[in-house]
Amino acid sequence: MDRAQVERNLVEQAALYGAPLAELLAPVRESLGMTQARLAQAMGLSAPMLSQLLQGQRVKIGNPVVLARMDALIALEADARAGLPAAEVARRAQEIAASTVRSTHAGAPAEALRDALLAIAPRAELEAAIEQLRTGYPRVADGLAALLAGPR
Repeated sequence: MDRAQVERNLVEQAALYGAPLAELLAPVRESLGMTQARLAQAMGLSAPMLSQLLQGQRVKIGNPVVLARMDALIALEADARAGLPAAEVARRAQEIAASTVRSTHAGAPAEALRDALLAIAPRAELEAAIEQLRTGYPRVADGLAALLAGPR
């Protein structure tokens, strides 16, 4: 893959996720003390797939469960930086790696629910509400984030 295509892919990642995935996930690896292989495992990706995403050889993560885990790991990294005890960080990291979101997000019911949520409030407001839920209800927040993200 040529450098120009990689650059286009990184720009598209930034549009999708707010920054290229390498920039989003490097602090997670560092703060949580994970190797790239361990991060891939926690997210539910193969190590080669994560490598391709981080290098800009691929653009997006198509699995909403993986997206929800990524979001949860990013939130956990922020909590770790804010002083969450190491034992709690480790417990939550294991919980995230084991989590599942039971909706397929590909069918009409998920799309209808996402549309209904977006009819209630703008995406930015829903995302802010999801972030507030993360502390007390992380599984609910992960599920709503995955539903709102839908297939990317």
